[in-house]
Amino acid sequence: MGDLILGLDEAGRGPVMGPMVLAGCLVEKKDEITLRRLGVKDSKLVTPNRRGFLENEIKKIAKAFEIVVCETGEIDGAVKDGSKLTSLEADKFAEIINQINTGKERIKVIIDCPSIGIRSWTNLLKPKIKNLSNLDLIIEHKADRNYLSVGAASILAKAERERRMDLLKEKYGQEIGSGYCTDPLTMRFVEKFALKYKNDDLFRKSWSTWEEACEKLVQIELNF
Repeated sequence: MGDLILGLDEAGRGPVMGPMVLAGCLVEKKDEITLRRLGVKDSKLVTPNRRGFLENEIKKIAKAFEIVVCETGEIDGAVKDGSKLTSLEADKFAEIINQINTGKERIKVIIDCPSIGIRSWTNLLKPKIKNLSNLDLIIEHKADRNYLSVGAASILAKAERERRMDLLKEKYGQEIGSGYCTDPLTMRFVEKFALKYKNDDLFRKSWSTWEEACEKLVQIELNF
């Protein structure tokens, strides 16, 4: 295996609002020491302020990085046509790999697997990669915690998603919260405005969370 490592991860897979962001971060093995010293790790373990600092430092260190944003409409399309979110993620991860991989150097590619079945998802991903000959694929669960390059990618993805959420907050208000179903602020917003903003690219309309909120609001209107 060579001295180049490409870590890939995503942020925002599960929320009912906002985009999913996928990122790839190509680093030299020797630069992992610097990443470790900076405290690079899974983005969920880093405070928002620290993430902003680390994002800038990672971009300085990386030989290359790519960020892909999937808006809610694209996510809904993938879910509704039966190809599922894991297939969309395979498409986007392959897109990042193809963009970064020149085929000239050996690269260790490490991905935090988005699917329960690592082997089946790997088989889904491989045909989408244009050139596999110079790549060594490592696809694991919890790779964002176990590999610095994947931790770096997770920080890039999370920082970009948070920027996108900030833009949504400017339009819809701070009340949208984080966009995650575990956020009480988000859930109150969904339960109140699911119908009002149904034509906007805000909610993931293939999520049962949004569908159930719409049903309740329709029921309330009928009872008046």
